[in-house]
Amino acid sequence: MLKNKILCWYGKDPFEAGQILMESSGIWENWSFSDHIGLKPNLVVSKKASSGATTHPEFCAGIITFLQKKGFHNISILEGSWVGDRTERAFKVCGYSDISKKYSVPLVDLQQDTSVLCEGSKGEYRICQSILELDRLINIPVLKGHCQTGMTCALKNLKGCIPDSEKKRYHREGLFQAIADLNEILQSDLILVDALEGDPDFEEGGNPFTLNLFMAALDPVLLDTYACSLLGLKTSDVPYIKKAVALGVGSSALSADTLHALNKGEGLDNLQQSSLAAAISGHINEKGACSACFSSLTQALKQMQEERLPLPETVCIGQGFKKKTLDGPGVGDCLSGCSSFVPGCPPEPYQIVNYLKNK
Repeated sequence: MLKNKILCWYGKDPFEAGQILMESSGIWENWSFSDHIGLKPNLVVSKKASSGATTHPEFCAGIITFLQKKGFHNISILEGSWVGDRTERAFKVCGYSDISKKYSVPLVDLQQDTSVLCEGSKGEYRICQSILELDRLINIPVLKGHCQTGMTCALKNLKGCIPDSEKKRYHREGLFQAIADLNEILQSDLILVDALEGDPDFEEGGNPFTLNLFMAALDPVLLDTYACSLLGLKTSDVPYIKKAVALGVGSSALSADTLHALNKGEGLDNLQQSSLAAAISGHINEKGACSACFSSLTQALKQMQEERLPLPETVCIGQGFKKKTLDGPGVGDCLSGCSSFVPGCPPEPYQIVNYLKNK
């Protein structure tokens, strides 16, 4: 039923959504009861799902409840938060420690995991060993915007399956090809999307937009292509989609038969990414910045814009500026060669604001 299709369920109950999408997918009918099933939510940062940043724990709870009722009991929840936060803290703040206790499902902190070097068409990449040992991987992203890649959904969510050192390398050498390569090497058995209230602008949330939508699919490229339309983006705005197509990861060919509604959606409006992220990015000179540091800078500039403070002409940020002497302002420890910079890995937004106010 899921081949070349996206199942859509409209509603406000993540728990119910998880059960209905699992049942409707039918994919589990071919799984063995002994399979080790891994759930990979998006817990990029230690913020509750109501912020628009993370996967609702109730969504995962619905998925787990369905699987356990069907006889699947070897289930784990795995995640590696972004560089600058701790997965252990995210599990607690986001409600997953409670889910773990209630359903006797272990939590696996991929920041503490060993990794294995895997080969793809475009090079070698390290992937966390616990992910590779799974028999089935259920990818559970949040549909939301991203200040560097335009959007994050199915394809980018697998970035939480790599060690922190590899995340830094992705940002240093270029995110777009690396995300496509990762999905060539590591394939999800099922993708269940939490699009209840993702933030259309920023990965770390703060401005949730209620969409009341949950989706299921097998093809991450097809899902991300449709997700772009919901965010008011073109696929060309998210370069890793085209690169994933070139690697044979999936298809971006949406058709009249792609979407299959499981119920009737009421008041469904397209998310429209505001021009805020684009306007702020015009003041940033970025070379290989990690997401946490880049996020702190964008949040600082957003605050300054809201307070009607003058924005700097250009602020440098990223690993590409390490050991380089620059005249302009810089953000993060990588910019220690600047004439002045905000220390931290990452610095907090308020520190950046105070620094830029006094420039």
